[in-house]
Amino acid sequence: MKIAVIGGTGLIGSQVVRNLTAAGHEAVPHSKSTGVDVLSGQGVDEALAGADVVVNLTNSPTFDEASPAFFQTSMDNLVAAAHRGGVGHFVVLSIVGVDQVPEMAYYRAKTLQEHILATGPVPYSIVRATQFMEFMDDVISWGSDADTVRLPATPIQPIAAADVAAAVAEVATGAPLNGIRDIAGPDVFTLDELGRFTLSRKGDNRTVVTDPTAGLFAVVKGDVLTDKDAHLAPTRYTDWLA
Repeated sequence: MKIAVIGGTGLIGSQVVRNLTAAGHEAVPHSKSTGVDVLSGQGVDEALAGADVVVNLTNSPTFDEASPAFFQTSMDNLVAAAHRGGVGHFVVLSIVGVDQVPEMAYYRAKTLQEHILATGPVPYSIVRATQFMEFMDDVISWGSDADTVRLPATPIQPIAAADVAAAVAEVATGAPLNGIRDIAGPDVFTLDELGRFTLSRKGDNRTVVTDPTAGLFAVVKGDVLTDKDAHLAPTRYTDWLA
């Protein structure tokens, strides 16, 4: 199949392209650097021309109140182009529990992205993943100073980016789900627990303080960012960190 991977040069996209190419498909990466601008629409029709499948892995440059506008405009452009071009399957990557955290602007934006796809004219699949292991350093940095790291006890189920890319590639080459597939790492941790483990393994002597008001995930209630019934990926956080 010919598969257009929008956002195909990023953390997940580049691995999706490699996986699809290794499986014998014609996977073409597209991004702003290749002349495709999902906001202005420049290059979008050309990128999707002749594609059997489009995988959209583009992301808002911010997590704030500007993010809904990014997904509204980019999805409007991409879905319209996919429909015009006769694309038979449109895949997006989203987040487990995304519709359960309306307090977070970015999660509202991703929920909007899902809605635009699900109500559009193109057969689709939504892959929802839990938090990437690769983002743990960023999460720690948001609430850190010289001596302490403040993290809430939010339950998360971290998944390796490589496992996410493998799942996206698998879904992209299958029949449209016209629904959602949840994927998650094999283990659940609280975020503060994961912070302590991560710092310890890296020889970082800062103290992790459990703070229910700290960081982006402070607004998350309960265990909505985990899913015991998801398709479980093989990579454990302890092995990934090693």
